[in-house]
Amino acid sequence: MSDRWIDIKETDGVSINHFIIPTHYENDLESVLIPHGLILDRVEKLAQLIAKDTENPLVACCVLKGAHVFFADLTASLKKLRNKNGQSIPMSFEFIKVRSYENDNSTGNVKISLSEEDLQAFKGKDLLIVEDIVDTGKTMVSLISALQKYEPASIRVVSLLVKKTEKSNKYIPDYAGFAIPDVFVVGYALDYNEVFRDLDHICVINEHGKAAYAM
Repeated sequence: MSDRWIDIKETDGVSINHFIIPTHYENDLESVLIPHGLILDRVEKLAQLIAKDTENPLVACCVLKGAHVFFADLTASLKKLRNKNGQSIPMSFEFIKVRSYENDNSTGNVKISLSEEDLQAFKGKDLLIVEDIVDTGKTMVSLISALQKYEPASIRVVSLLVKKTEKSNKYIPDYAGFAIPDVFVVGYALDYNEVFRDLDHICVINEHGKAAYAM
């Protein structure tokens, strides 16, 4: 299924010395895994794929906080595109805060921040869930299950990253940007205990960085 995403290997990481890195993170990163420019180009392609499969208005749901930059770039691209019928795509936005990580581990236990009234408004709507990373898959499966109770017309998921890990439950999103090795990545709004969201590139955090910002 490699045609569904760009496959990134651990050996594809590049020294941070070749990129502009905030000085406060210089000692905390192992390598740049996906440069910012490549991310932006891939996001535009994902928007094209989504638009081609879209017929009705979308409720684009951003999974906070890690997906907010991806969400902004993706929806900006979608606004410029046409759906399968050659029409522009009406979109409304919703923001879902889901908590599932402690340090560098995905617990799979999700807590959704939306009110019952907000969730009930999804009935009969076409939802596009915008996620930063599918790790074990537990969080997304739990989120989809929770949302299906409110009877949306459809649920599609786009994730910027899919992690290649033996812990995976084999869930695959409808659209994915990159498949990455089983390393903990930060940047482009992905965090480690709320740190590194201000980093443009997607980078591999090193042991020093984990120790420095552990909870």
